[in-house]
Amino acid sequence: MSNNSEAPTFQWSLLHPKYWHTWIGVGLMFLISWMPYRLQRFLGRKLGLMIMKFFKSRKKIASRNLELCFPEMTGGEREALLKENFQNMGLAFFETCMAWFWPAWRIKKHMTYEGFEQIEAFKANKEGVLVVAVHSFNLELGARAFGVHSPGYGVYRPNTNPVYDWFQYRGRTRENKCIDRRDVKQMIKRLRQGELVWYAPDHDYGRHRYAWAPLFAVEKACTTTGTHLLASASKCKVATFTITRDREGTGYTMRLDPPMEAFPYDDAEASAVYTNKFVERSIMRAPEQYMWLHRRFKSRPEGEPSLYD
Repeated sequence: MSNNSEAPTFQWSLLHPKYWHTWIGVGLMFLISWMPYRLQRFLGRKLGLMIMKFFKSRKKIASRNLELCFPEMTGGEREALLKENFQNMGLAFFETCMAWFWPAWRIKKHMTYEGFEQIEAFKANKEGVLVVAVHSFNLELGARAFGVHSPGYGVYRPNTNPVYDWFQYRGRTRENKCIDRRDVKQMIKRLRQGELVWYAPDHDYGRHRYAWAPLFAVEKACTTTGTHLLASASKCKVATFTITRDREGTGYTMRLDPPMEAFPYDDAEASAVYTNKFVERSIMRAPEQYMWLHRRFKSRPEGEPSLYD
């Protein structure tokens, strides 16, 4: 599929010496992508443990998130989950290499698709679908694999490094297209045209189009109402998508769930609560693969103290 008109383009200025380290880094990513898959998995887990050892602040944030969300777990259970989570963080680097540089046949080789037969019905009925995803460490690979099966549109945040941004955009648009996350009108337009648009509402995006909604054991999580805005404006269906890495080490399972029943199109706050329930379900399919290092609960209601002090 062709890129949209705002796609980053190659400029001779990208060859400036200040970007040479980025070119070298991306070149290494290309070479790494051709390593045997099992070797990449092994190295990724080792890398994750190294990150856990040296990046103490991220470890503290992830540990706190697990404590807030799963107070019923014992300290030992959370510590085991934390260790496995960092191993998955290391794997994310290798999976990004796969997503950007693997040919489609190699992507398909490692993917099992469930629920994707629904897409033909959506297309036949010209129904737009807002595909709600969560920030799992393998989401980059999941978006590429989704596009290999059924191309659509992903919500995209440009990178401040123009060389990295150019490669990132090329990697993400090998089958799919991208829409700048600020271009809400374009998202609504594509949904009205019967397209698939991926959207991840699980992070704390601050107090802009937000509502306080429960998420796991945290009763007031700052939750974007962007899902409601896109769904209500386009009258599209809303479905959830997850990618989970198989514990056997053979590949991944891609799940597209049936559209959410009784989605509250007329109530932004209710839709935030409703959506978070599906976010929880997606995360719990493989909690060790979720991006717990993000300060998910950094925004608090007026007068309430920070949860990360």
